[in-house]
Amino acid sequence: MAGTRRGLRIAVIGAGAGGIASAIRLRERGVSDVVIFEKAGEPGGTWRDNTYPGITCDVPSHLYRFSFAPNPDWSHKYSPGPEIQAYMRKVAADYGVEARIRFNSEVLSATWREGAWEIVTTQGPEGRFDAVITAVGILHHPAYPDIAGLRDFAGAAFHTARWDHSIPLEGQRIGVIGTGSTAIQVVPAIVDRAAKVSLFQRTPQWILPEPNLPIAEEKRAAYRADPALLEDQYAHLAQAFNGAFCAAVAGEAPEVYARMAQACRDNLATVADPELRARLTPDYRMGCKRLIVSSLFYPAIQRPDAELVTDPIARIEAGGVRTADGRLHDLDILVLATGFDAHHPFGDMRITGRSGRSLSETWAKGNVTYRGVTVPDLPNWFMLGGPNSPLGNFSFLMTAERQLDYVLQLVDLLVEGRAREITPKDEPTAAWTQALKDKLAGSIWASGCRSWYFDPHGNVATYPWSYETFEAEMKAPVLEDYSLSA
Repeated sequence: MAGTRRGLRIAVIGAGAGGIASAIRLRERGVSDVVIFEKAGEPGGTWRDNTYPGITCDVPSHLYRFSFAPNPDWSHKYSPGPEIQAYMRKVAADYGVEARIRFNSEVLSATWREGAWEIVTTQGPEGRFDAVITAVGILHHPAYPDIAGLRDFAGAAFHTARWDHSIPLEGQRIGVIGTGSTAIQVVPAIVDRAAKVSLFQRTPQWILPEPNLPIAEEKRAAYRADPALLEDQYAHLAQAFNGAFCAAVAGEAPEVYARMAQACRDNLATVADPELRARLTPDYRMGCKRLIVSSLFYPAIQRPDAELVTDPIARIEAGGVRTADGRLHDLDILVLATGFDAHHPFGDMRITGRSGRSLSETWAKGNVTYRGVTVPDLPNWFMLGGPNSPLGNFSFLMTAERQLDYVLQLVDLLVEGRAREITPKDEPTAAWTQALKDKLAGSIWASGCRSWYFDPHGNVATYPWSYETFEAEMKAPVLEDYSLSA
């Protein structure tokens, strides 16, 4: 086999950022028989699904883009969601990706049988594939709160990822449950339109002030005229954001961390009412939860038509939310800003490996991967944004591209006939998993808060090292850590 070039058929699951990049880079590699299975009717992933008022990326625009598709026309320092979705669609169209997408085809099962993956979608059996690249993301299965009486509410109720734009907000009494990044964006965006906004807070957040300034047309024109300026900005932001900001949270840049923490404290000090300020003050270290970026939230929550509710929710009734103090908060609309199930990225998809064991069984006590990209017992199964990928305040597009660089080197082995099956060995997987746990145990994420980084078993499912370490890991696979079957 060695030296004989194979024509591979590869399945990509998901037509968000990772799936789009996979199709483009595979074609550059000479792999043209690629099918992207997408559960929805258009590409875009999280930017397609999330259309709530105020949605904005918390990574600078000129860093949150594909390295191969610079965009000189971002309107703001931090891009609004619709602009990112338009960008995703444009890249998919410009590079001919949409022709490879099978829309409305959710993958129900993937089974390794006799040297190939057999895929079944909601449209039926899709045939056999030599390899699978998953680009499903982690923020696409809405998490609904377990609150008594949720179905009893008589008004409109919806999750932020399923925003009902047919419901008018003007003059309404709106309750928002949750205080993560989404809620912090929603409240300032709706408070002008609502009669009253009640934000139900379980845990306060540290918020880094960062005005989302428009990018002047002169600057955009300069970017259009000189692409080198865009590349310089991309490199500058990568260093500032990944090399400093994220390294600080990872515990590898203490001076930067101290400046960021002070900026958060100074931002909190802008809340004039000391009682409200006290209720907005976290009791954990900055960075324990994903850091929120906003200059709009504190002014919004201080308005007379906004209320911060910190009494626990007892139940939901037809007329609103009843808190533990016995008060009924009368509401017309209930918004669930309660995030996503980030620890079951494949949802109900049944994935069966070489042994006949399902991945859900293997991961019953926690997701175990080798470097977040591959899984023992799953030959030629490659993940972008898999468990323990960098989840903090990184640019997902950058991390996905680095993982894709790694994956493509393994795909090359299949194309070149150097292997037919590539699977990580158990011992290196166990060693990496243990190193991960050891590092996470002393990390900021395990310093005394609860966050969506924790899986149901108490494991912290993020990446605890710096971005530079991640890039070094993704530079080239350690082939000794893999079983390569001819």
